[in-house]
Amino acid sequence: MSSTDNPTPTRTVSTQVDVGQGRVRGTITASGLRAFRGIPYAAPPVGNLRFRAPQGPVPWTGTRNAMHHGPVAPQRVTQGFSAAGPETEQSEDCLTLSILAPQPGPDDAPRPVLVWFHGGAFSRGAGSAPAYAADTLVARGDIVVVTVNYRLGALGFLDFSQYSTPRRTFESNLGLRDQVAALEWVRDNIAVFGGDPSQVTIAGQSSGGAAVTTLMCVPSARGLFHRAIAQSPTLAAAYSPERAAGWARDFINWLHTTESLAVDALLSASPKELVNAGARLAALVPVETPGALCMSPVVDGDFLPEHPLDAFAGGRSAPVPFLVGSTKHEGIVFARPGTSDVPITPEAINLMFEITDPGAQLQVLSAYPGYPSARARAQLGGDATFWVPAVEAAQAHATRSPTFVYRYDFMTPALNLAGQGGGHGTDLVPVFGLLDSARGRGMTWLGGREELAAVSDRMQESWLSFVRTGAPVAGWPSYDADDRPTMIFDARDRVISDPGRERRRAWDGVAGYR
Repeated sequence: MSSTDNPTPTRTVSTQVDVGQGRVRGTITASGLRAFRGIPYAAPPVGNLRFRAPQGPVPWTGTRNAMHHGPVAPQRVTQGFSAAGPETEQSEDCLTLSILAPQPGPDDAPRPVLVWFHGGAFSRGAGSAPAYAADTLVARGDIVVVTVNYRLGALGFLDFSQYSTPRRTFESNLGLRDQVAALEWVRDNIAVFGGDPSQVTIAGQSSGGAAVTTLMCVPSARGLFHRAIAQSPTLAAAYSPERAAGWARDFINWLHTTESLAVDALLSASPKELVNAGARLAALVPVETPGALCMSPVVDGDFLPEHPLDAFAGGRSAPVPFLVGSTKHEGIVFARPGTSDVPITPEAINLMFEITDPGAQLQVLSAYPGYPSARARAQLGGDATFWVPAVEAAQAHATRSPTFVYRYDFMTPALNLAGQGGGHGTDLVPVFGLLDSARGRGMTWLGGREELAAVSDRMQESWLSFVRTGAPVAGWPSYDADDRPTMIFDARDRVISDPGRERRRAWDGVAGYR
């Protein structure tokens, strides 16, 4: 059993419901919530279904225990707040979801639903990670929360369609297709858990946030959700079939096989071999093309007809209320040795501009005083990866649907001492209300707990209001391209017009990878 299987202690009391495939038995948590974990939402993507679109879930007879989270997708083992953890079971048979819901009452109305997609650069992570323990959100907001496991890495986010043959098809965007299948399952089954299928909010952070913004541009996902929250999305990370095909060929080389033997190699390789080859590719790509993430959605012209930024700009994103934002210093946590997902070094930044838009380099660098200081480089890399694409999408979406933009600034003394204040992912603790988690205690061991608790209270109030109504709390104005009002979450919240104006203008029109 995973060390993250039960982030909240459970009683021995069980609870049962009937879903489309059969009956499931969950548990009652110590706080009185109903927890159903590890429910399959699609058939196991193994054997002949490897590298194929998800198929309908397989029915079972009798009652299925849903007391523990399902296995996570095969991945490199990592430690951390949002990581799967070394004790978590891994398997290709990973297409499961977990549900946390209040106890039903005699006259309950259906509750709003929040479906959370975990982050991890589309190559690691799990819905069961400690960072996404939703007990506080569910209890406080009287909502239903669903966390989803989906295929990752080469199994979910590399495009091998060039190797399709008459006898064997390889399909693209498998991890995203898994997410659509999960949303279809939620539509068909969430009512028995007390959820309202007409009030579904999709949400995620980092690559999970990018999943949200990409699903907003996927035709087959239309109607499956009604609001969207993207925290620090890697929104620009979607690539042409040509670029994706090149990465697939590089992956075949890392499998130590040849193009002529690619089909057999892909189908016969063990999950560990696929993970190891993917890790080598993912380490090499940011060196050769800084800022690019090879494990990402591909604009295949079918499932994903166009780049998400183009869909937003053209008014073709799903017309739903949209809450999006980033942290103040996204890039600072990527300045540590051994991290390369974000372009931080002078060499990486120079090469990024050389490949994408050489004429824009001086214009952009001039907006970062002190460049090439470490702090300026971290700010630039974080802006390029997270903030700039999010602002671009927000300003386009705001012309047709309610859009709300935030920035998370609050920093505890411990995070400042560690050089992570306002860094990527630091907004997860307050959003999920996890002050008593190991991460929450670590953030406040030098003080600041009372202030962080107050920030958490206000952020949860806003997120829950958005899940229920499509708008956050009063006093947070909707975004527009003129004033660009942005809610700043800090020791004292405030609304600022166009924060980072000079940096935003410097990036305007700068080309990126496509």
